[in-house]
Amino acid sequence: MQLSVLNRKLLRDLWHMRGQVITVALIVASGIATYVTMRGAYESVERAQQEHYARYHFADVFAQLKRAPNSLVTEITSIPGVSVVQTRVVVEVNLDVPGLDEPAVGRLVSIPENREPMLNDLFLRKGRYIEPGRQDEVLVSEAFASANRLEIGTSIGAVINGRLERLQIVGIALSPEYVYEIRGAEVFPDNRRFGVLWMSREALGPLFNMEGGFNDVSIALAPAASEAGVLEQLDKLLEPYGGLGAYGREDQISNRFLTDEIAQDRITGVFVPSVFLGIAAFLIHVVLSRLVSTQRNPVGLLKAFGYSNAAVGIHYLKFALVAVLLGTAAGLPLGIWLGRGLARMYQNFFRFPELSFVASPELIFWGIAISAVAACLGALSSLRVVVALPPAEAMRPESPPQFRQGLAEHLGLARMISISSRMILRNLERRPWKAILTVVGMSFAVAILIIGFYFFDAIEYLVQVQFRTAQRDDVTVSLFEPHGEQARYDIEHLKGILRSETFRIVPARLRFGHRTKRIGLLGLEAGGELRRVVGRDFDVARIPSEGVVLTTKLAELLGVRPGDTITVEVLEGERPVRQVTVNAAVDEMIGLSAYMEISALNRMMREGPSISGAYLSVDPEKLPALYSQLKQTPAVAGVAVRAVMLESFYRTIAESLRISTTALNLFACLIAIGMVYNGARVALSERGHELASLRVLGFNQREISFMLLGEQALLAVAAIPLGFLIGYGFCATLTAAMQTELYRMPLVINPRTYLISVLIVGLACVATGALLYLRLRRLDLVAVLKTRE
Repeated sequence: MQLSVLNRKLLRDLWHMRGQVITVALIVASGIATYVTMRGAYESVERAQQEHYARYHFADVFAQLKRAPNSLVTEITSIPGVSVVQTRVVVEVNLDVPGLDEPAVGRLVSIPENREPMLNDLFLRKGRYIEPGRQDEVLVSEAFASANRLEIGTSIGAVINGRLERLQIVGIALSPEYVYEIRGAEVFPDNRRFGVLWMSREALGPLFNMEGGFNDVSIALAPAASEAGVLEQLDKLLEPYGGLGAYGREDQISNRFLTDEIAQDRITGVFVPSVFLGIAAFLIHVVLSRLVSTQRNPVGLLKAFGYSNAAVGIHYLKFALVAVLLGTAAGLPLGIWLGRGLARMYQNFFRFPELSFVASPELIFWGIAISAVAACLGALSSLRVVVALPPAEAMRPESPPQFRQGLAEHLGLARMISISSRMILRNLERRPWKAILTVVGMSFAVAILIIGFYFFDAIEYLVQVQFRTAQRDDVTVSLFEPHGEQARYDIEHLKGILRSETFRIVPARLRFGHRTKRIGLLGLEAGGELRRVVGRDFDVARIPSEGVVLTTKLAELLGVRPGDTITVEVLEGERPVRQVTVNAAVDEMIGLSAYMEISALNRMMREGPSISGAYLSVDPEKLPALYSQLKQTPAVAGVAVRAVMLESFYRTIAESLRISTTALNLFACLIAIGMVYNGARVALSERGHELASLRVLGFNQREISFMLLGEQALLAVAAIPLGFLIGYGFCATLTAAMQTELYRMPLVINPRTYLISVLIVGLACVATGALLYLRLRRLDLVAVLKTRE
């Protein structure tokens, strides 16, 4: 098939400007790859979540209590809106795990001896279901098994009623209740030291005096049921039995983490590609504007020979579409490949039966459509010029700019600077808008690099505040039940303890007006050094002798300010209801917390000097002996090691950000190089005729190179501070959009990030300058003087 005249011209233009076309294609590929990766990951995780929840019957309402008789199930079922009720026995015990020095905590969850459909059902990854009558058989969660390399047939020790019992692993399982396996009081998972074990109810009940009773209930709601109404009535029913407050799926810890991750993927999947494709549209505008300005005569000839405005406009639009579609063709498979890697990473800490990255036809369609829209937006102003240009005017050369004295002449500096420098300043003054567009383009290159490296800065800052300044203990020991003075004495005399500070934690519902939040009210020692309340500016908050200190995010959710009085509904013991004044709000970056001085909390509870655990500073050489002692202490509910928590933080949040931001930084580097190269290449094309004329007039190679490269260097220097401002603005926008209840990224940009961004752009400028210098050395003066092309 023979190509038309316009298509042959299009191919010639594409080949002639292949450098700029490749630049645009690379930037579009970066944007589309980011869009497909982030959006596809979000869709894949959300799809896996919905399928897992539906297939394995994830409950809608949850509640824990001390103990209630099985006869109470009838009353719970009669609550309007309740569809299915399932009661269980759930207890936590210390585990002795092979190959693990520190004590681990196992959450034993009862399941029917004979397998049957149930709420929060189990998917068996390996092994088999427990056999009836086998009291020692358990199923273990996949995350715990993987972290400790436990296999079918392995036995682990569990401290039950003060005795070490051996439990045999017969299966490895997953549950929608523990997609993100974490204890309720923690923020980051520690899969080596916390795991879920499912055990026969007939075996588990008698061990903990739960025959004919339960201490955990899950509920599925009927369609159109009122969750708030069910929660209220369920709380009333369970209150006499030590109910700890019912809560909905939204507040279930695993679901909340997963939902926040999906929400953040949705944000980054829109924000970052939008920046990339916006830059691509800007580049298309620059390239196409240059092409149109240098092809005035061909445009006039085409119109004179009868080509319509629409035909000529579509011809130039094709130029933009080809460049963008080339980028899309490269970006789609790259995005799918990166998305599959991201899905494999998610599977390491979000446990689904199956999590596969699927690039749906809709996702691919929107990727192509978005890139096409970017091309059209970038080409819009240039196409308007092409359509509006009359043939007779187009066939005349463009009128040269009117000469006038420049800034150097006005200031009397003309004799103090060289002719080459004056020509640089004069060219910038004659074409201010082109200079401004070039500066803006380069500044976006700097800005996108700042966005990429910002995440590393934020992570490091968060670690410094939370794990170096606020949490300074080596080990945190928590107890199953509140204990008095004797427990304080016993903890202080554990092996290797250098310093200890006790704490009291009380489950409570905070209420202000119509707003409520279920939370653990934490009592700390006044003047404590091992656990401090620290804001994002490293400001250490003083815990007052009366009243409560809330984190800023919690205060925001409740709608309170310092000086307001909130209602504290305690969810344990006699469940007292107290009025407490909010003394201050501290801007912590992890979790939601409410703090009181421990003796004030004891007084509010009208109890003696009761504690729930202690923060410990430990002699490193005595740690193995301490761990061994804690493993055999029945009162100990859990042991948290700060170094392990930090490792867990890096393995979860930091690792996911590291992988995604590494790809982002690579794309940012491509954009930086592309923006600088494209700007310089356009400048050479526009000024080729002028520079060749200067060579003929007697200027040497060094002087004309200085005119072109010096101008680009000046524009790059001007772009750097603007890029800093734009990058900071982008980071601020992204930070504000990614604030969750679980953690808030700080808006902190390290000076190193600014320096790295400048170095990358500077290297791109140097490399581009070297290429242009070589082009200038090979400049064919006669050919260039014949035509501006």
